[in-house]
Formats: sequence, structure tokens, C-alpha cells
Amino acid sequence: MSPTETETSLFDLIGGVHGLTRMVGQFYARVLGDQALRPHFESVPLDKLYRMQLEFFSAALGGPTDYSGRTLHHAHQGRGISREHFQAFVEHLFETLKDFPLSNDQRYAIIARINTYADDVIGNSAASSG
Repeated sequence: MSPTETETSLFDLIGGVHGLTRMVGQFYARVLGDQALRPHFESVPLDKLYRMQLEFFSAALGGPTDYSGRTLHHAHQGRGISREHFQAFVEHLFETLKDFPLSNDQRYAIIARINTYADDVIGNSAASSG
């Protein structure tokens, strides 16, 4: 859904391309530093991960870039990602967002947007069977 002329997208609130690039870098420094999450990224080429995450977050936050990767369900299938892992991932995102000039409502709006993808990431068969 694209914003109307009177709305500012979450992508713009984060700082556009520059802000998003900074956010993804800081966020993944936290994620990859988490001993519980790092094993999920051991076989993932980091340059591709960053490129896909820039696309994903741009698309998810109403930016100009479309996500060109595999479906989230397919990309995360078989990685053993639990709801607890996803929760830790989101907590790292929330902590990262505190470094940006966003209101609490704006931070929660970004988290709410990312939470809509939880079932695809953790492999909830009910959500991904359709």
C-alpha cells in the first residue's frame, strides 16, 4: 500500500535510503552478535543478506524498492527459526530503532509492520499453506 500525498511513509521517517542503510547495518550487527541468532546466518553470504534486507525493509516500510528475493517462507524454510528467535530478532530491531529520530508510535508502527511477516519466517504452516 503506498502512502497518500499527506502521509509520510515509514521509509521516509527512517531517513530514506541513507537511514535504511544505516539501520540495516546497525541492526544486523546486533543480530549477528546474538549467540542465539547467529547460527541461523552461518551459511548465508552476508553481502546477499544485506542486499536482500535493504530490499525487504524498503518494500515493507513503503519505500521505492521492491523485494526481489524468494518468498519469506521459502527463504527461511528449514532454518529452525522459532517464535522466540523471531521475538529476539524484533527486539534487536526495536533497540536499533531507538538510535533514529522516531517517536515511540513510529517505532511501534515499524515493529507492527515487521510482525506481519512472523508466520512466514517461523514457518507456521497455516499461514504459508495458501
